[in-house]
Amino acid sequence: MDSGNLSWYLVATALVLLMTPGVAFFYGGLVRAKSVVSMMMMSFGAMGIVAVLWILYGFSMQNVSTGWVGFVGDPFADFGLAGLASGASSNVDLVGVAFGATFAIITVALISGAIADRAKFGAWMAFVALFVTFDYFLVAGWVWNPNGWIATLGTHLGLSANVIDYAGGTAVHINAGSAALALALVLGKRVGFSKHINKPHNVPLVLLGAGLLWFGWFGFNGGAAATGGGIAASGSPIGLITINTLGATAAAILGWLLVERFTGRKPTAVGAASGAVAGLVAITPACANLTPGWALLLGLVAGIVCAKAIELKYLLRIDDSLDVVGVHLVGGLLGTLYLGLFATGTGLLVGGNADQLIVQAIAAISVMAFSFGVSWVIGWSIQKTMGFRIRSEDELAGVDTVVHGESGYEFPDGTVGSGPIPIIPAVAAAPAAPAEPVEPAVPAADRVLS
Repeated sequence: MDSGNLSWYLVATALVLLMTPGVAFFYGGLVRAKSVVSMMMMSFGAMGIVAVLWILYGFSMQNVSTGWVGFVGDPFADFGLAGLASGASSNVDLVGVAFGATFAIITVALISGAIADRAKFGAWMAFVALFVTFDYFLVAGWVWNPNGWIATLGTHLGLSANVIDYAGGTAVHINAGSAALALALVLGKRVGFSKHINKPHNVPLVLLGAGLLWFGWFGFNGGAAATGGGIAASGSPIGLITINTLGATAAAILGWLLVERFTGRKPTAVGAASGAVAGLVAITPACANLTPGWALLLGLVAGIVCAKAIELKYLLRIDDSLDVVGVHLVGGLLGTLYLGLFATGTGLLVGGNADQLIVQAIAAISVMAFSFGVSWVIGWSIQKTMGFRIRSEDELAGVDTVVHGESGYEFPDGTVGSGPIPIIPAVAAAPAAPAEPVEPAVPAADRVLS
Protein backbone atom coordinates (compact mmCIF):
# COMPACT_ATOMS: atom_id res chain seq x y z
CA MET A 1 0.00 0.00 0.00
CA ASP A 2 1.49 3.35 -1.03
CA SER A 3 1.68 6.39 1.26
CA GLY A 4 -1.46 8.03 -0.18
CA ASN A 5 -3.65 5.00 0.43
CA LEU A 6 -2.11 4.43 3.85
CA SER A 7 -2.86 8.05 4.74
CA TRP A 8 -6.50 7.65 3.72
CA TYR A 9 -6.70 4.41 5.74
CA LEU A 10 -5.44 6.27 8.82
CA VAL A 11 -7.86 9.17 8.28
CA ALA A 12 -10.78 6.79 7.74
CA THR A 13 -9.92 4.99 11.00
CA ALA A 14 -10.01 8.28 12.89
CA LEU A 15 -13.29 9.24 11.19
CA VAL A 16 -14.99 6.00 12.21
CA LEU A 17 -13.69 6.29 15.77
CA LEU A 18 -15.17 9.82 15.94
CA MET A 19 -18.55 8.34 15.09
CA THR A 20 -18.85 6.77 18.54
CA PRO A 21 -18.65 10.15 20.33
CA GLY A 22 -21.15 11.20 17.66
CA VAL A 23 -23.47 8.43 18.83
CA ALA A 24 -22.90 9.60 22.42
CA PHE A 25 -23.98 13.15 21.56
CA PHE A 26 -26.91 11.94 19.45
CA TYR A 27 -28.22 9.63 22.16
CA GLY A 28 -27.27 12.01 24.97
CA GLY A 29 -29.43 14.79 23.56
CA LEU A 30 -32.41 12.47 23.17
CA VAL A 31 -32.62 11.39 26.82
CA ARG A 32 -33.57 13.32 29.97
CA ALA A 33 -31.13 15.84 31.39
CA LYS A 34 -30.56 13.57 34.39
CA SER A 35 -29.62 10.62 32.13
CA VAL A 36 -27.22 12.28 29.70
CA VAL A 37 -24.01 11.29 31.50
CA SER A 38 -25.13 7.67 31.77
CA MET A 39 -26.08 7.58 28.09
CA MET A 40 -22.78 9.00 26.91
CA MET A 41 -20.75 6.84 29.28
CA MET A 42 -22.22 3.71 27.71
CA SER A 43 -20.59 4.72 24.41
CA PHE A 44 -17.29 5.66 26.00
CA GLY A 45 -17.28 2.47 28.06
CA ALA A 46 -17.70 0.50 24.85
CA MET A 47 -14.74 2.33 23.34
CA GLY A 48 -12.57 1.19 26.22
CA ILE A 49 -13.49 -2.46 26.53
CA VAL A 50 -14.04 -3.34 22.86
CA ALA A 51 -10.74 -1.89 21.67
CA VAL A 52 -8.81 -3.83 24.31
CA LEU A 53 -10.54 -7.14 23.55
CA TRP A 54 -10.19 -6.63 19.79
CA ILE A 55 -6.43 -6.25 20.16
CA LEU A 56 -6.09 -9.18 22.58
CA TYR A 57 -8.11 -11.78 20.69
CA GLY A 58 -10.98 -10.27 18.71
CA PHE A 59 -9.02 -9.68 15.53
CA SER A 60 -7.81 -13.27 15.66
CA MET A 61 -11.34 -14.57 16.18
CA GLN A 62 -12.66 -12.81 13.08
CA ASN A 63 -9.85 -14.37 11.04
CA VAL A 64 -11.92 -17.47 10.39
CA SER A 65 -9.20 -19.16 8.34
CA THR A 66 -7.20 -19.85 11.55
CA GLY A 67 -9.76 -21.90 13.46
CA TRP A 68 -13.07 -23.47 12.58
CA VAL A 69 -12.93 -22.33 8.98
CA GLY A 70 -15.88 -20.23 7.91
CA PHE A 71 -17.26 -19.79 11.42
CA VAL A 72 -14.72 -18.68 14.04
CA GLY A 73 -11.01 -18.06 14.21
CA ASP A 74 -8.59 -19.24 16.88
CA PRO A 75 -8.52 -16.48 19.55
CA PHE A 76 -4.97 -17.49 20.50
CA ALA A 77 -3.61 -17.58 16.95
CA ASP A 78 -1.95 -14.19 17.52
CA PHE A 79 -2.97 -13.19 21.03
CA GLY A 80 -2.12 -9.53 21.60
CA LEU A 81 -0.99 -9.19 17.95
CA ALA A 82 2.65 -9.92 18.74
CA GLY A 83 3.15 -11.74 15.45
CA LEU A 84 1.37 -9.15 13.31
CA ALA A 85 3.32 -6.30 14.88
CA SER A 86 6.64 -7.86 13.91
CA GLY A 87 5.70 -8.76 10.35
CA ALA A 88 7.14 -7.19 7.22
CA SER A 89 3.86 -5.41 6.44
CA SER A 90 3.06 -4.45 10.02
CA ASN A 91 2.34 -0.78 9.22
CA VAL A 92 -0.50 -1.58 6.87
CA ASP A 93 -1.68 -4.62 8.83
CA LEU A 94 -1.96 -2.80 12.15
CA VAL A 95 -3.83 0.13 10.62
CA GLY A 96 -6.24 -2.46 9.24
CA VAL A 97 -6.64 -3.91 12.72
CA ALA A 98 -7.40 -0.46 14.12
CA PHE A 99 -9.90 0.20 11.33
CA GLY A 100 -11.70 -3.03 12.17
CA ALA A 101 -11.73 -2.15 15.87
CA THR A 102 -13.65 1.06 15.23
CA PHE A 103 -16.43 -0.92 13.56
CA ALA A 104 -16.67 -3.25 16.54
CA ILE A 105 -16.83 -0.27 18.91
CA ILE A 106 -19.64 1.57 17.17
CA THR A 107 -21.70 -1.60 16.69
CA VAL A 108 -21.84 -2.06 20.46
CA ALA A 109 -22.39 1.66 21.16
CA LEU A 110 -25.47 1.64 18.93
CA ILE A 111 -27.14 -1.02 21.09
CA SER A 112 -27.09 1.18 24.19
CA GLY A 113 -29.86 3.45 22.93
CA ALA A 114 -32.46 0.73 23.41
CA ILE A 115 -31.94 0.58 27.20
CA ALA A 116 -31.53 4.28 27.99
CA ASP A 117 -32.53 5.50 31.48
CA ARG A 118 -32.58 2.10 33.18
CA ALA A 119 -29.33 0.11 32.89
CA LYS A 120 -26.51 -0.43 35.39
CA PHE A 121 -23.16 0.62 34.01
CA GLY A 122 -21.28 -2.40 35.37
CA ALA A 123 -23.86 -4.77 33.88
CA TRP A 124 -23.61 -2.93 30.55
CA MET A 125 -19.83 -3.35 30.52
CA ALA A 126 -20.24 -7.08 31.22
CA PHE A 127 -22.71 -7.33 28.35
CA VAL A 128 -20.30 -5.51 26.03
CA ALA A 129 -17.46 -7.93 26.78
CA LEU A 130 -19.64 -11.00 26.30
CA PHE A 131 -21.46 -9.67 23.23
CA VAL A 132 -18.33 -8.89 21.24
CA THR A 133 -16.76 -12.21 22.24
CA PHE A 134 -19.69 -14.46 21.37
CA ASP A 135 -21.35 -12.38 18.67
CA TYR A 136 -19.57 -9.52 16.93
CA PHE A 137 -16.13 -11.09 16.53
CA LEU A 138 -17.80 -14.09 14.89
CA VAL A 139 -20.23 -12.18 12.68
CA ALA A 140 -17.50 -9.84 11.41
CA GLY A 141 -15.55 -12.88 10.26
CA TRP A 142 -18.60 -14.42 8.60
CA VAL A 143 -19.30 -11.29 6.57
CA TRP A 144 -15.92 -9.74 5.74
CA ASN A 145 -13.33 -12.49 5.89
CA PRO A 146 -12.92 -14.08 2.44
CA ASN A 147 -13.41 -17.49 4.06
CA GLY A 148 -16.48 -16.50 6.10
CA TRP A 149 -19.58 -18.59 5.46
CA ILE A 150 -21.71 -15.53 4.66
CA ALA A 151 -19.05 -14.09 2.34
CA THR A 152 -18.99 -17.38 0.39
CA LEU A 153 -22.67 -18.25 0.73
CA GLY A 154 -23.56 -17.95 -2.94
CA THR A 155 -20.61 -20.08 -4.00
CA HIS A 156 -21.54 -22.86 -1.57
CA LEU A 157 -25.17 -22.76 -2.72
CA GLY A 158 -24.14 -22.91 -6.37
CA LEU A 159 -25.64 -19.47 -7.10
CA SER A 160 -24.32 -16.79 -9.41
CA ALA A 161 -23.96 -14.09 -6.73
CA ASN A 162 -22.39 -13.79 -3.29
CA VAL A 163 -23.58 -11.62 -0.42
CA ILE A 164 -22.88 -7.89 -0.76
CA ASP A 165 -22.26 -6.00 2.47
CA TYR A 166 -19.61 -3.43 1.75
CA ALA A 167 -19.59 -1.62 5.09
CA GLY A 168 -21.86 -3.37 7.57
CA GLY A 169 -25.58 -3.65 6.89
CA THR A 170 -25.56 -7.12 8.45
CA ALA A 171 -22.49 -7.12 10.69
CA VAL A 172 -23.16 -3.68 12.18
CA HIS A 173 -26.77 -2.53 11.83
CA ILE A 174 -28.85 -5.71 11.70
CA ASN A 175 -26.54 -7.11 14.38
CA ALA A 176 -26.90 -4.09 16.66
CA GLY A 177 -30.62 -3.67 16.03
CA SER A 178 -31.37 -7.31 16.85
CA ALA A 179 -29.31 -7.12 20.04
CA ALA A 180 -31.13 -3.91 20.98
CA LEU A 181 -34.49 -5.64 20.60
CA ALA A 182 -33.35 -8.50 22.84
CA LEU A 183 -32.11 -6.16 25.59
CA ALA A 184 -35.25 -4.02 25.44
CA LEU A 185 -37.28 -7.16 26.11
CA VAL A 186 -35.00 -8.36 28.91
CA LEU A 187 -34.94 -5.03 30.78
CA GLY A 188 -38.59 -4.24 30.20
CA LYS A 189 -40.32 -0.90 29.93
CA ARG A 190 -39.33 2.31 31.71
CA VAL A 191 -41.47 3.57 34.55
CA GLY A 192 -44.50 5.29 33.01
CA PHE A 193 -43.72 4.14 29.47
CA SER A 194 -45.94 5.97 27.00
CA LYS A 195 -45.68 7.78 23.69
CA HIS A 196 -44.67 11.06 25.30
CA ILE A 197 -42.76 9.69 28.30
CA ASN A 198 -39.76 11.94 27.67
CA LYS A 199 -38.86 14.59 25.18
CA PRO A 200 -35.27 15.17 24.05
CA HIS A 201 -33.66 17.44 26.62
CA ASN A 202 -31.14 19.00 24.22
CA VAL A 203 -31.95 19.16 20.52
CA PRO A 204 -28.65 20.88 19.57
CA LEU A 205 -26.77 17.89 21.01
CA VAL A 206 -28.85 15.60 18.79
CA LEU A 207 -27.98 17.64 15.71
CA LEU A 208 -24.30 17.75 16.68
CA GLY A 209 -24.27 13.99 17.05
CA ALA A 210 -25.98 13.45 13.70
CA GLY A 211 -23.50 15.82 12.05
CA LEU A 212 -20.52 13.94 13.51
CA LEU A 213 -22.01 10.65 12.37
CA TRP A 214 -22.51 11.88 8.80
CA PHE A 215 -18.98 13.30 8.77
CA GLY A 216 -17.45 10.07 10.06
CA TRP A 217 -19.57 7.90 7.78
CA PHE A 218 -17.50 8.86 4.75
CA GLY A 219 -14.64 6.97 6.43
CA PHE A 220 -16.99 4.22 7.58
CA ASN A 221 -18.18 3.51 4.03
CA GLY A 222 -15.07 4.52 2.12
CA GLY A 223 -12.14 3.44 4.28
CA ALA A 224 -11.80 -0.05 2.84
CA ALA A 225 -11.33 1.40 -0.64
CA ALA A 226 -7.71 2.04 0.35
CA THR A 227 -7.03 -1.70 0.18
CA GLY A 228 -6.55 -3.69 -2.99
CA GLY A 229 -5.70 -1.42 -5.87
CA GLY A 230 -6.27 1.71 -3.80
CA ILE A 231 -8.52 4.72 -4.02
CA ALA A 232 -6.96 6.11 -7.22
CA ALA A 233 -6.94 2.85 -9.16
CA SER A 234 -9.11 2.29 -12.21
CA GLY A 235 -12.38 0.81 -11.00
CA SER A 236 -12.01 2.07 -7.43
CA PRO A 237 -15.44 2.59 -5.84
CA ILE A 238 -14.42 5.58 -3.70
CA GLY A 239 -16.18 8.17 -5.85
CA LEU A 240 -19.40 6.16 -6.01
CA ILE A 241 -19.25 5.52 -2.26
CA THR A 242 -18.81 9.21 -1.54
CA ILE A 243 -21.70 10.43 -3.69
CA ASN A 244 -24.01 7.66 -2.47
CA THR A 245 -23.21 8.40 1.18
CA LEU A 246 -24.09 12.02 0.54
CA GLY A 247 -27.15 11.49 -1.64
CA ALA A 248 -28.92 8.68 0.22
CA THR A 249 -28.57 10.52 3.53
CA ALA A 250 -29.93 13.75 2.11
CA ALA A 251 -32.89 11.96 0.54
CA ALA A 252 -33.66 10.20 3.83
CA ILE A 253 -33.89 13.53 5.63
CA LEU A 254 -36.55 14.58 3.12
CA GLY A 255 -38.37 11.29 3.47
CA TRP A 256 -38.57 11.55 7.27
CA LEU A 257 -39.74 15.17 7.14
CA LEU A 258 -42.41 14.27 4.59
CA VAL A 259 -43.80 11.68 6.98
CA GLU A 260 -43.93 14.26 9.75
CA ARG A 261 -45.62 16.76 7.48
CA PHE A 262 -48.25 14.41 6.09
CA THR A 263 -49.11 12.86 9.45
CA GLY A 264 -50.13 16.22 10.85
CA ARG A 265 -46.93 16.96 12.73
CA LYS A 266 -44.49 19.79 12.33
CA PRO A 267 -41.11 19.17 10.67
CA THR A 268 -38.70 18.70 13.57
CA ALA A 269 -34.94 18.97 13.97
CA VAL A 270 -34.92 15.59 15.72
CA GLY A 271 -36.79 14.15 12.75
CA ALA A 272 -34.24 15.55 10.32
CA ALA A 273 -31.38 14.12 12.40
CA SER A 274 -33.10 10.74 12.69
CA GLY A 275 -33.76 10.70 8.95
CA ALA A 276 -30.09 11.35 8.27
CA VAL A 277 -29.09 8.39 10.44
CA ALA A 278 -31.69 6.17 8.75
CA GLY A 279 -30.26 7.05 5.35
CA LEU A 280 -26.71 6.38 6.52
CA VAL A 281 -27.75 3.00 7.88
CA ALA A 282 -29.54 1.96 4.68
CA ILE A 283 -26.71 2.97 2.34
CA THR A 284 -24.02 1.25 4.43
CA PRO A 285 -24.20 -2.20 2.80
CA ALA A 286 -25.04 -0.78 -0.63
CA CYS A 287 -22.71 2.21 -0.96
CA ALA A 288 -20.43 0.63 -3.60
CA ASN A 289 -23.04 -1.31 -5.55
CA LEU A 290 -25.78 1.16 -6.50
CA THR A 291 -25.86 3.87 -9.11
CA PRO A 292 -26.55 7.30 -7.57
CA GLY A 293 -30.17 7.38 -8.70
CA TRP A 294 -31.00 4.09 -7.00
CA ALA A 295 -29.12 5.32 -3.91
CA LEU A 296 -31.34 8.41 -3.77
CA LEU A 297 -34.43 6.22 -3.96
CA LEU A 298 -33.08 3.98 -1.20
CA GLY A 299 -32.50 6.99 1.04
CA LEU A 300 -35.99 8.37 0.42
CA VAL A 301 -37.59 5.00 1.15
CA ALA A 302 -35.44 4.53 4.27
CA GLY A 303 -36.49 7.89 5.66
CA ILE A 304 -40.17 7.10 5.13
CA VAL A 305 -40.08 3.48 6.32
CA CYS A 306 -37.97 4.11 9.41
CA ALA A 307 -40.11 7.11 10.41
CA LYS A 308 -43.13 4.83 10.40
CA ALA A 309 -41.30 1.86 11.94
CA ILE A 310 -40.44 3.67 15.16
CA GLU A 311 -44.15 3.94 15.93
CA LEU A 312 -44.45 0.16 16.16
CA LYS A 313 -42.86 0.05 19.61
CA TYR A 314 -45.96 1.69 21.08
CA LEU A 315 -48.24 -0.76 19.33
CA LEU A 316 -46.13 -3.74 20.42
CA ARG A 317 -45.40 -2.27 23.88
CA ILE A 318 -41.64 -2.75 23.51
CA ASP A 319 -39.64 0.08 25.08
CA ASP A 320 -36.81 0.59 22.61
CA SER A 321 -35.92 3.92 24.22
CA LEU A 322 -34.14 5.66 21.35
CA ASP A 323 -35.49 3.69 18.37
CA VAL A 324 -32.46 1.52 17.68
CA VAL A 325 -34.71 -1.21 16.28
CA GLY A 326 -36.76 1.14 14.12
CA VAL A 327 -33.72 2.84 12.62
CA HIS A 328 -30.85 0.34 12.66
CA LEU A 329 -32.56 -3.03 12.38
CA VAL A 330 -35.21 -1.83 9.91
CA GLY A 331 -32.75 0.38 8.00
CA GLY A 332 -30.14 -2.38 7.89
CA LEU A 333 -32.67 -4.90 6.59
CA LEU A 334 -33.91 -2.43 4.01
CA GLY A 335 -30.43 -1.65 2.66
CA THR A 336 -29.39 -5.30 2.60
CA LEU A 337 -32.50 -6.55 0.81
CA TYR A 338 -32.60 -3.55 -1.55
CA LEU A 339 -29.34 -4.82 -3.03
CA GLY A 340 -31.13 -8.00 -4.02
CA LEU A 341 -33.30 -5.87 -6.29
CA PHE A 342 -31.09 -3.03 -7.47
CA ALA A 343 -27.41 -4.02 -7.05
CA THR A 344 -25.59 -3.01 -10.23
CA GLY A 345 -25.46 -5.96 -12.61
CA THR A 346 -26.80 -8.57 -10.18
CA GLY A 347 -30.01 -7.23 -8.63
CA LEU A 348 -33.28 -8.87 -9.63
CA LEU A 349 -34.75 -5.73 -11.21
CA VAL A 350 -31.56 -4.59 -12.96
CA GLY A 351 -29.89 -7.92 -13.69
CA GLY A 352 -32.85 -10.23 -14.06
CA ASN A 353 -31.56 -12.82 -11.58
CA ALA A 354 -33.00 -13.69 -8.17
CA ASP A 355 -29.74 -15.14 -6.81
CA GLN A 356 -28.62 -11.85 -5.28
CA LEU A 357 -31.90 -11.42 -3.44
CA ILE A 358 -31.74 -15.00 -2.14
CA VAL A 359 -28.29 -14.68 -0.60
CA GLN A 360 -29.04 -11.21 0.80
CA ALA A 361 -32.17 -12.52 2.53
CA ILE A 362 -30.39 -15.57 3.99
CA ALA A 363 -27.57 -13.41 5.34
CA ALA A 364 -29.92 -10.84 6.87
CA ILE A 365 -32.19 -13.40 8.55
CA SER A 366 -29.26 -15.46 9.82
CA VAL A 367 -27.48 -12.53 11.46
CA MET A 368 -30.74 -11.23 12.91
CA ALA A 369 -31.65 -14.55 14.49
CA PHE A 370 -28.14 -15.24 15.78
CA SER A 371 -27.69 -11.79 17.28
CA PHE A 372 -31.11 -11.77 18.94
CA GLY A 373 -30.56 -15.20 20.46
CA VAL A 374 -27.06 -14.55 21.76
CA SER A 375 -27.96 -11.12 23.12
CA TRP A 376 -31.09 -12.36 24.86
CA VAL A 377 -29.17 -15.17 26.59
CA ILE A 378 -26.40 -12.81 27.69
CA GLY A 379 -28.80 -10.09 28.84
CA TRP A 380 -31.07 -12.55 30.67
CA SER A 381 -28.09 -14.18 32.40
CA ILE A 382 -26.76 -10.82 33.59
CA GLN A 383 -30.20 -9.77 34.81
CA LYS A 384 -30.58 -12.98 36.81
CA THR A 385 -27.11 -12.81 38.37
CA MET A 386 -25.67 -9.34 38.93
CA GLY A 387 -28.80 -7.50 37.82
CA PHE A 388 -28.97 -5.41 34.66
CA ARG A 389 -31.73 -2.92 35.43
CA ILE A 390 -31.55 -0.25 38.11
CA ARG A 391 -34.31 0.09 40.70
CA SER A 392 -37.45 2.00 39.73
CA GLU A 393 -36.84 4.63 42.40
CA ASP A 394 -33.30 5.17 41.09
CA GLU A 395 -34.64 5.48 37.56
CA LEU A 396 -37.00 8.22 38.68
CA ALA A 397 -34.29 9.96 40.69
CA GLY A 398 -31.96 9.98 37.70
CA VAL A 399 -29.39 7.49 36.43
CA ASP A 400 -26.55 10.01 36.37
CA THR A 401 -26.34 10.75 40.08
CA VAL A 402 -27.29 7.23 41.20
CA VAL A 403 -24.89 5.33 38.92
CA HIS A 404 -22.12 7.84 38.20
CA GLY A 405 -22.33 10.35 41.05
CA GLU A 406 -22.34 13.32 38.69
CA SER A 407 -24.74 15.27 36.52
CA GLY A 408 -24.57 16.68 33.05
CA TYR A 409 -25.71 20.12 34.12
CA GLU A 410 -25.37 22.08 37.33
CA PHE A 411 -28.26 24.44 38.01
CA PRO A 412 -28.22 27.33 40.52
CA ASP A 413 -30.37 25.48 43.04
CA GLY A 414 -28.29 22.32 42.79
CA THR A 415 -30.92 20.24 40.99
CA VAL A 416 -31.08 18.72 37.55
CA GLY A 417 -34.18 19.37 35.48
CA SER A 418 -35.38 18.55 32.00
CA GLY A 419 -36.32 22.08 31.03
CA PRO A 420 -35.07 25.64 31.25
CA ILE A 421 -34.13 27.24 34.54
CA PRO A 422 -37.29 28.85 35.97
CA ILE A 423 -37.29 32.62 36.02
CA ILE A 424 -37.86 33.92 39.54
CA PRO A 425 -39.77 37.23 39.51
CA ALA A 426 -37.98 40.08 41.20
CA VAL A 427 -39.30 41.11 44.61
CA ALA A 428 -40.73 44.63 44.57
CA ALA A 429 -38.56 47.04 46.54
CA ALA A 430 -40.03 48.91 49.52
CA PRO A 431 -40.89 52.60 48.91
CA ALA A 432 -37.93 54.87 49.56
CA ALA A 433 -38.06 57.22 52.54
CA PRO A 434 -38.46 60.94 51.72
CA ALA A 435 -35.11 62.54 51.10
CA GLU A 436 -33.77 65.05 53.64
CA PRO A 437 -33.58 68.64 52.30
CA VAL A 438 -30.11 69.43 51.06
CA GLU A 439 -28.66 72.93 51.37
CA PRO A 440 -27.37 74.34 48.11
CA ALA A 441 -23.65 73.97 47.64
CA VAL A 442 -21.57 77.04 48.45
CA PRO A 443 -19.05 78.03 45.79
CA ALA A 444 -15.47 77.41 46.81
CA ALA A 445 -14.59 81.13 46.58
CA ASP A 446 -17.41 82.08 48.92
CA ARG A 447 -16.32 79.36 51.41
CA VAL A 448 -12.86 80.89 51.53
CA LEU A 449 -14.19 84.43 52.06
CA SER A 450 -16.72 83.50 54.79
